Amino acid sequence: MENPTDQNPANTHDSRYGTLPGYMAGFGNDFETEALKDALPQGRNSPQRVEYGLYAEQLSGSPFTAPHTTLERSWLYRIRPSVKHLGRLQKTNHPYWKTAPNKIPDIVSLGQYRWDPTPFPKDQNLTFIDGIHTMTTAGDVGLQMGMAAHVYLANTDMEDEYFYSADGELLIVPQVGRLKIATEFGVIDLEPLEICILPRGMVFKVSLPDGKARGFICENYGAKFTLPNRGPIGANCLANPRDFKTPIAQFEDIERSCHVTIKWCGEFHRTTIDHSPLDVVAWHGNYAPYKYDLRHFAPVGAISFDHPDPSIFTVLTAPTAEEGTANIDFVIFPPRWLPQEDTFRPPWYHKNIMSELMGNIYGQYDAKPHGFVPGGISLHNCMLPHGPDQEAFEKASHNGWDPVKLQDTMSFMFETRFPQQLTEFAGKEAPLQDDYVDCWSGLERKFDGTAGLK
Repeated sequence: MENPTDQNPANTHDSRYGTLPGYMAGFGNDFETEALKDALPQGRNSPQRVEYGLYAEQLSGSPFTAPHTTLERSWLYRIRPSVKHLGRLQKTNHPYWKTAPNKIPDIVSLGQYRWDPTPFPKDQNLTFIDGIHTMTTAGDVGLQMGMAAHVYLANTDMEDEYFYSADGELLIVPQVGRLKIATEFGVIDLEPLEICILPRGMVFKVSLPDGKARGFICENYGAKFTLPNRGPIGANCLANPRDFKTPIAQFEDIERSCHVTIKWCGEFHRTTIDHSPLDVVAWHGNYAPYKYDLRHFAPVGAISFDHPDPSIFTVLTAPTAEEGTANIDFVIFPPRWLPQEDTFRPPWYHKNIMSELMGNIYGQYDAKPHGFVPGGISLHNCMLPHGPDQEAFEKASHNGWDPVKLQDTMSFMFETRFPQQLTEFAGKEAPLQDDYVDCWSGLERKFDGTAGLK
């Protein structure tokens, strides 16, 4: 299967190794960066006068009194204060972007579902924001619990169009096409097999270096994504902190009509201003966007027998007050070795208290060799049984014990403690595979009550 990054002409070096120009390394660090020399005040946050005639303001991602370990804020030094980035707001509509709670009476969310990739529109111009189509919602945005899972389809740059969400942070997973995401904090260049996090309340716009793009989004209403506790694994492996990259300061000084759209409590509001809101010349703090290359993930697993829980593939987790029970886990299934002896190596059959929405970035998923295609999505809601199809079961039951490497594959899972409700788009418009449940129909009774007596 073709690696999606091979299609990108600009991918002339392997960015997995060495430092990346334009980025600072580390997860949750207190960064500082300036686009103009001496724009960043030293030894204080809010001097009487800031260099270059800039305004100082704070963007808080947590309550002021949050514990130090969860306290998040950044100081921004900008051409105009953000109160000048909003005018009179008018409601607008993005009909395919839905927010929890969003339960549709005539849509059955309880079931095993799988969809083909959502096709690109033929005669419609869609920006990144216009092209967001919600597949599932979970929890309640007003209670700051739960999530939504979206696909995005884009074929038009956001020219003088800007956006921010007051509802949650956005985890973006490209599948086809690169994204250039210009934010208040700097620019993130994103390609398939990378992900990025855009924090709640941060303004951005997206352009398309390849002309079109498709991918997945997890909208997190709850506590911010963080690294999972490694426990007995120790200090290394999984997603290492040094591999997360935060952009250096870069600003726009544009004086022309621009539009800002805000998502707030599931509704959309739009305003017109006479300049770009991406005017942060310098900043410091730990509340900022970042990206991560999934090829850096260092898997761990069994090296003798049995198949560990999929939690060992967790990249990021958004916790709840109940320890070990996530609002969202972001889990990947990357290339890896399978060396276990006398073991059924694919994921086993199971029912789970968590709800699992999976997406295929590229390649073949070992438990579903056919049907779960790149760009496709599957959903197994909480306490719904699922597992390998008949072909995967038969093959894995009779394979030898020699080590095998899974190659050319990358799937992911948005897993949440809340039931995921299908949207009307997912239930009636998206390319649903009506025959998905038939993948288990060939599993037959193999029980022989006399076998143990022979």
